[in-house]
Amino acid sequence: MLEYLAQQSINALQLGSIYALIALGYSMVYGVLTMINFAHGDLFMLGAFACMVLALLLPVPLPFVVVLLLVMALIGLLGALIERLAYRPLRHAPRVSAIITALGCGLVISNLTLVQFPYAQRMPTLFTSTTYEFLGLTISSLQLLIIGVSIALMLGLDFLIRRTRYGIAMRAISFDSRTVPLMGISPDLVISLTFLVGAGLGGAAGVLYGLAYPVIAPSMGVLVGWKAFIAAVIGGIGSVRGAVLGGFILGTVEVMTVAFLPSTFRDLISYSLLLVILIFKPYGLLGRAPNQKV
Repeated sequence: MLEYLAQQSINALQLGSIYALIALGYSMVYGVLTMINFAHGDLFMLGAFACMVLALLLPVPLPFVVVLLLVMALIGLLGALIERLAYRPLRHAPRVSAIITALGCGLVISNLTLVQFPYAQRMPTLFTSTTYEFLGLTISSLQLLIIGVSIALMLGLDFLIRRTRYGIAMRAISFDSRTVPLMGISPDLVISLTFLVGAGLGGAAGVLYGLAYPVIAPSMGVLVGWKAFIAAVIGGIGSVRGAVLGGFILGTVEVMTVAFLPSTFRDLISYSLLLVILIFKPYGLLGRAPNQKV
């Protein structure tokens, strides 16, 4: 029983790390603009398809690291472009306008992908996975790669936010967006970089998800994207570390539910967990109530 539980914990780490990467994009954008980027799930989906296209169309197979960095760059630039063309003109418009625009951008991305790939596609194999056995547990090199790359990206983001000038500027905008321009900081540049980094992490999650579950479809941006949004809310929307915590919690809950109960209970328990946490912690586990001057 303990071995079975430990084996499922490895699977939970794999799924949770992917949820956490996607949830980081939601939390970063919300922390800076107090806006939910509903197109983020579709950018995650586009990352998986971009990986597939690069693997199939290039005449020379590229190393996994190169493919990952290319996809992150492409999806990151697309995220920054969406912010520049779609979100920035509505920054001072009513909040509902930005929400509808974000939903519209997501629909455009998913439907354009659906036109090109009307059926589910199989992700090509980028490298040969090896299986290891240790103390009765089975773990593959693919699982180690997914968990390791995810943790490395999370640590890199944490360093970027807490130890660099860009991170300080991003946290300053999140704290007081009106005062930041008086300090010589360009809010537009910082917000564009936030979208670029958040979308790049979503693209990386798409690559890892496609390797772990090698059948991808245009609809997966909605299915997985909403789960990652739940993870961000559980951890505390706007909190980077909360997004990571929420991703691993949700991944663990889903894997353990399927391990011990019928799979039809998975979504029921996930959404029930969200409701229970919000009842006792309305701002999430690591979220904080906004300070309001009276």
